[in-house]
Amino acid sequence: MRTSSVQPRRRAAWVGSSPRDVLAAHPVGRHAPEKVLELLIELFNKEHTALAKTVSFKTRQARAQFLRRFLRDLKHKAGYKTLPDPRNLSERHVRDMAAVWRREGLGIGTVQTYFSFLRGLAQWIGKPGMVRSAAAYGWPERRCEAAQHDKSWSGRGVDVEAVLAKVFAKDERVGVALDLMRAFALRCKEAVMFKPHMNVVPFEATGLPEEQRESDLYLRVKAGSKGGRLRFVPVNTSRRQAALSRAMALCSTQGESVSGPSLTLKQALRRFHYVLGRVGVTREALGVTGHGLRHEELNAVYEVMSGMPSPVRGGSRPAPEVERNSRKAVAELAGHSRQAAAGAYLGAILFKGVSPNANKVEPESQ
Repeated sequence: MRTSSVQPRRRAAWVGSSPRDVLAAHPVGRHAPEKVLELLIELFNKEHTALAKTVSFKTRQARAQFLRRFLRDLKHKAGYKTLPDPRNLSERHVRDMAAVWRREGLGIGTVQTYFSFLRGLAQWIGKPGMVRSAAAYGWPERRCEAAQHDKSWSGRGVDVEAVLAKVFAKDERVGVALDLMRAFALRCKEAVMFKPHMNVVPFEATGLPEEQRESDLYLRVKAGSKGGRLRFVPVNTSRRQAALSRAMALCSTQGESVSGPSLTLKQALRRFHYVLGRVGVTREALGVTGHGLRHEELNAVYEVMSGMPSPVRGGSRPAPEVERNSRKAVAELAGHSRQAAAGAYLGAILFKGVSPNANKVEPESQ
């Protein structure tokens, strides 16, 4: 559904005009800064800052909200008496707001997102070098992605089978979604909107080379996030076969999703989290979330491939080649393009010779 405040339809009066033409009709100094910002958002907010594609509506909404807040905060937090026209923004404005964020104690993950949004704005106004690196403003260049503790249910001492039984008793559809997350390492969004009669394909339909064949059937999963990255997950274990069978039995029609034929993604996720809250699957009650079942399977896959528990579960470091292959498999199963992303589930690569119980870890390499 289109949200007009995030990315409205291009105005009919702009047909045949370039963004430069549109902006030229709004000279600097003649219009309120807030109005100019809305104009820039209307012109450019759907565009990716690095690739020739559009961004998701979620990203458009977050970016638009941040840029509006950034302009307000220049006055209310950074002490600017007069708001600049957005086209007159400079690195000085970024630096002054970065100082505000440091005083507020914002973390590296948050400010990296802020800087990314500002780099987009800088491109829109023709100042691509306006925003420097996070390190230039007092933050480390990148955050540590490696998990510091095991977020899986079993790793937190939760009786997985007993809790799943409670969820199934409360809501079978939510139970099936959790079962799919546990078996196939799906994200919550992927599980609740999974259509078992449409998204299961034979190996021949995957396009994978024959030497990579692990099963006759594969789940076709297209992430709702991460740029819609497509992946195929083999139905190659008894747990995966059982989870898929339950999902197929639950969904009676070809296009029916696990969440039901009438729920939108937003409604399905609301129901999913409501049911988990009612049975105590929260950080406050059990110390876990539904996402922990994704960690469960990813750690299990690593252990099968490497022959030992992951670092976050106290395992020692396997041979480098074994470790690389195991982490690559985990990253691909999780739907990530970077092998380093596996560290978010497994923990960081241990230094050679360091015991698994030591706290010293080395950062993931790209």
